[in-house]
Amino acid sequence: MANIKSQIKRIGTNKKATERNKAVKSELKTAIRRTHTAITAGDKAAATSALLVASKKLDKAVSKGVIHQNQAANRKSSIAKQVSAL
Repeated sequence: MANIKSQIKRIGTNKKATERNKAVKSELKTAIRRTHTAITAGDKAAATSALLVASKKLDKAVSKGVIHQNQAANRKSSIAKQVSAL
């Protein structure tokens, strides 16, 4: 354990940020999974609405610095291509 007060504070803030990032990534995976489920079911309306939610969550994760903007763009592009193929 750290002896320095500022380092003890950094450990706490890092733990808090890690938990927040883990929660955001979990939401992302859930949103993308729902989109994939709707795509495999062949439900275009549900897939389109799930795509909107997933895109919004990806953009939010980029703005919070959880994932890189190029990774979000690649994921959005991939699922959008699959939805439009329905």
